[in-house]
Amino acid sequence: MEKKIRSFIYDIMDHQPDLTLATLRKDGWPQANTVSYGHDGLVIYFGTGKDSQKVKNIQHCNKVSLTINDDYQGDWNQIKGISMAATATILKGKTEVQHAIDCIIKRFPAAADWASTEDLANMVYLRLTPSVISVLDYQQGFGHTELVST
Repeated sequence: MEKKIRSFIYDIMDHQPDLTLATLRKDGWPQANTVSYGHDGLVIYFGTGKDSQKVKNIQHCNKVSLTINDDYQGDWNQIKGISMAATATILKGKTEVQHAIDCIIKRFPAAADWASTEDLANMVYLRLTPSVISVLDYQQGFGHTELVST
């Protein structure tokens, strides 16, 4: 991956607190949810309730898509964002879970209090590992996208 594109992707990931995650329900309908996240390079981490529909969907099919969009003020020439095809993994090991929590706290320091007091038995942490990333940058022209493999 070119350094310029990698920098563009990290800039979006570093400055936007939320992503939209698309999963597939057992009944075949897609489901989109907004989640806050941390990341380590291109790998994304988030926590959610262990009985959430997202988790049930991922247990059924671990292939997910997500988008992260940069803010813009109505000028479509300023639209920037990324979408990813990724594999979701529900983290089991204590070290993996702690790494996910650390990545989240790095972005959201207030989560440290929440993570220490929340009933973690009702939570799961997930890792999203991208396979393909689509870079959207209308500053280079309307509808400009570049597809990159990780």
